[in-house]
Amino acid sequence: MLNEADYVEQFAGDVAAQDFEGDVEVVVADGGSTDGSVDRLREAARRRKLALTVLQNPSRWVSHGLNACIRHADGDLLVRLDCHSRYAADYLRRCAVVAEETGAEAVGGIVVPRGRTWFERAVSCAMESPFGGIGWMRDTATPTRRDSDVVTYGAFRPEAFERAGFFDESLVRNQDDEFTLRLRRSGCRVVLDSTIQVQYTPRGSYAAVFDQYFQYGLWKVPVMLKYRRISSARSVAPLLFVGSLGVLVPSALLHRRFRRLLSLELAAYVAGAFVFGAASVRRRQEPVRLISVVATVFPTFHSAYGIGMVAGWLRALRGR
Repeated sequence: MLNEADYVEQFAGDVAAQDFEGDVEVVVADGGSTDGSVDRLREAARRRKLALTVLQNPSRWVSHGLNACIRHADGDLLVRLDCHSRYAADYLRRCAVVAEETGAEAVGGIVVPRGRTWFERAVSCAMESPFGGIGWMRDTATPTRRDSDVVTYGAFRPEAFERAGFFDESLVRNQDDEFTLRLRRSGCRVVLDSTIQVQYTPRGSYAAVFDQYFQYGLWKVPVMLKYRRISSARSVAPLLFVGSLGVLVPSALLHRRFRRLLSLELAAYVAGAFVFGAASVRRRQEPVRLISVVATVFPTFHSAYGIGMVAGWLRALRGR
């Protein structure tokens, strides 16, 4: 948690409303909030009789905070939650049931983006499209359970950390991907169940979305270098898109052939953005006029992620 004063009340309410019948201990790592988040959270937990422990996370990095919570907790299942998200009353119970039925060391579900403002709703549509965001997953319209490379947030047996170690504290982002990759390499199972759902509130501006996806791209590179592998073709597609524009745009100034290639690429991209945007808007039953906004969110995703990866590789070449 870091400066989540606007969200801690709903977070405490969601945890208190869980229908899980076992004991629940809430351990929060605070990264030095200055907006009163800690006091508000403690008061909200007191009113709802939640067993709350607040730890200090002076580094402010997510990986450091997660590890502090893991070392402190002593439950049979460690469920990662985020103050910026919403959780249905059956969230903890479903995590526990799936972990019990599969025997997996890590289980998790899917992200269901829920925007409040006009722009957040557009980002939600883009995230759920195969053309766009990292939140999209195949074949989750109907209940499905399968082994997965990564899960959002996730619920972990303590043995997972005994076998694979803790989250990599050298990573600001993508510590989830790196940890689940290491977990699977240690012989553990990671299971995704689409009935486990996290309601996520997207960023509320182009600048905030750009910064978020730039960070995703930037910190994808250290994970690739650490394991000397590409996690998926989707993860490098934005880099190829940005790279192609970096070549075609200056070349188009010199030769007509490159202008044609650039025009074809941009036309195909714009067409794809509007077609996939329209499909996502229709699927989520949003107003048709939202399509144009969704179509502008896609290039924000892709350019930010691709530029972030370029910056990541340049930083790696400089030995950082």
